Amino acid sequence: MTHFGLICPASTGHLNTMLPLGKELQQRGNRVTLFGILDAKSKTLAAGLEFKSLAESEFPEGTIVELLAQLGKLKEREALKYTVKVISDTADVLLREAPKAIKEAGVEALLVDQASSEGGSVAEFLNIPFISICSAVVLNREESIPPYFTTWSYNPAWWAKLRNRLGYRILNRLGKPISEVINKYRQEWNLPDQSNRNELYSQLAQISQQPAELEFPREELPQWFHFTGPYHSATGREVPSFPYDQLTGKPLIYASMGTVQNRLIRVFQQIAEACVGLDAQLVISLGGSAKPESLPKLAGTPLVVEYAPQLELLQKAALTITHAGMNTTLECLTNGVPMVAIPIANDQPGISARIVWAGCGEAIPVKKIDVAKLRTAIQKVLTEDSYKQNALRLQEAIKQAGGVSRAADIIEQVVSTGKPVLASTK
Repeated sequence: MTHFGLICPASTGHLNTMLPLGKELQQRGNRVTLFGILDAKSKTLAAGLEFKSLAESEFPEGTIVELLAQLGKLKEREALKYTVKVISDTADVLLREAPKAIKEAGVEALLVDQASSEGGSVAEFLNIPFISICSAVVLNREESIPPYFTTWSYNPAWWAKLRNRLGYRILNRLGKPISEVINKYRQEWNLPDQSNRNELYSQLAQISQQPAELEFPREELPQWFHFTGPYHSATGREVPSFPYDQLTGKPLIYASMGTVQNRLIRVFQQIAEACVGLDAQLVISLGGSAKPESLPKLAGTPLVVEYAPQLELLQKAALTITHAGMNTTLECLTNGVPMVAIPIANDQPGISARIVWAGCGEAIPVKKIDVAKLRTAIQKVLTEDSYKQNALRLQEAIKQAGGVSRAADIIEQVVSTGKPVLASTK
């Protein structure tokens, strides 16, 4: 038995990736503990895993959820800067408190979310192995791949590489507070500074929940990088009640802007107006951003709920209108559902670009959205068969990728051998 520690952001999207992986390892006879702030406690315990809280006085329960909720009110660049501040503040806390807590708990290996870039330094300081888990878009940098915060499509041309290089320079400036926090502690721990972002990730195994078919063509990923497909599970996820008797049997359009950056009531109004007159039923999940009764009257007759049983509704959906969060995107593709993406911030523009590149949807950045553009995109995805066929192609790729079982196999092989686990070349 191995005692695994989990380190990841305390937001729903990251927890919905890491907790099923932790549960799989637990069911194989291992012990699993998540180390984080109180916002992650309830979901961790609901999944049946152990939880160790950090910095309770600085980050009382609900703090990060409220901080991140502000992102929906900010423009794209401001939202990215705000996210960097939140990440650097929480990284400082984790670097300060996690080593002692992890050592006292007897953790033997760490699973570190790629977005928790400080986690690898903690493992290095404690001299224990760690594995990088990519719960969002793959963050590994290379010149031919656009930065994750852009909607730029993949293009191997020289000018596109130059554009990408400039984008990464901007990202370096924006992310400087995070790098400074990490290197401050590394200096205190007599570890060398990290200047290359790719050095933050595990040299034993890096595991992405994307299928390879949803990623741009990569040339520089390490040999120990694995695309395993998603780890979706209802374990630990609350299933809200839903008025299934109000479904009409018409093609279902499911609209959700996530549970964090979703306080854009105007967008829900535009979605409702864009769907008026279509031979389909619109279901809107507000993701906790508001009560249905508090909204102004929406055009048409959409079914609006505060929270929706997303995994269940996607089994019935013909189309999803989404913020292009990675979990919702993969849950759609697991069910063969094409998308219209309205990315808001952070990695959502990059994920939406991959949706378009893979041919399983269309995308309109939130700052460019209007009813006419949205209606055109919805009709196009609903009526042109290629979108559905590409969604089904991605669905099959996910089935073949191995999912949580394959990811756990890789992790256990790292622990048992202490050596990098190389991806298959076939």
